[in-house]
Amino acid sequence: MPCYYLVFVLSVSVLVGAVPRKWNDTGVGSVIIEEAYSLPQLTELPPSGGDPPLGQTTAQLHANLADIHTQRLASMDATGVDFMVLSCASPCLQGISDPVLADSLMTSVNDETASLISNNSMRFGAFAALSMHNASAAAEELRRTVDGYGFLGALVNDYQQSGSDNATLLYYDQPEYDVFWDAVQELDVPIYFHPRIPVAQVTALDYAHAPWLLGAPHQFAVELSSHVAGLCTNGVFDRFPKLKIIVGHLGERIPSDLWRIDDGLSRKLASGIPMKKPFSSYWKTNIWETTSGNFATDLLHFHTSILGPERILYSVDYPFVTMQQGAEWVDSLRWSEGEKLGFVRGNAIRLLGLDR
Repeated sequence: MPCYYLVFVLSVSVLVGAVPRKWNDTGVGSVIIEEAYSLPQLTELPPSGGDPPLGQTTAQLHANLADIHTQRLASMDATGVDFMVLSCASPCLQGISDPVLADSLMTSVNDETASLISNNSMRFGAFAALSMHNASAAAEELRRTVDGYGFLGALVNDYQQSGSDNATLLYYDQPEYDVFWDAVQELDVPIYFHPRIPVAQVTALDYAHAPWLLGAPHQFAVELSSHVAGLCTNGVFDRFPKLKIIVGHLGERIPSDLWRIDDGLSRKLASGIPMKKPFSSYWKTNIWETTSGNFATDLLHFHTSILGPERILYSVDYPFVTMQQGAEWVDSLRWSEGEKLGFVRGNAIRLLGLDR
């Protein structure tokens, strides 16, 4: 059995409809932050690209996505999860090309999420779902949900698709999104970058030859890593040096290749790259990674050695991965008790501001 049993020894100050504050490291339960849910008004969106865990059916996966307070909470209790941050299952609002519809759903999704967790804010927090068609509107909605509901930041599912044929892809590393990043920095909350299934045009061009590579096996990391790399190279962190970005699945492979990226970009500096610092430096000042859906022990040790243990957070990727699998993996790590507590709990508490 995992050693992280559910123990509440927290000093908590609860806002109405918000999340608990003043957490500390005296508990032993984990805090997990890439955990998906879905709402009825989003069921017509394209599929998430995620497969159910082995032994579960697609119907069970859909039921677990829709559930918050029954099976999900029972799994948290059974595996020593103190607190879960909910986020809208991919692609969420990034899968809506109509900006009017996306903006309308943005408000209703966040309102409903706040309502769903308001009766158990000791156990659940949330990342806002944002329509990224308009940077100013996204900034205002982030501000509304953080200030009004106590949301802990936002999660975006890679690029925002737009256009009548879904063929215009909006990336948030461009100057027109500076108004959004300015608000994020002011609010001092993290933005989680999560992958999404591609639009049909990209699927036809890049994956028709091997469609089984779509989603978690390969495509998620390939596409999202390009977006995150764009944030670095297009100078977003230079313009907003206090930004906090979270990347799941052990960094979507980027930290494993930092030397080569730095070396390759150093040969292109004369071409006018907007970034002011080495690419790898942003992974030690502005970017955190989680283990969601990637329980590779050797890789965890390697990333810890190059990024530092304080920049890596435990997460599960529920319900695409079971909490039981995550708990058993954590229990297998040959770390000291203090190291494990920082990994499964302390780093998230500090990054999310739950200790403030």
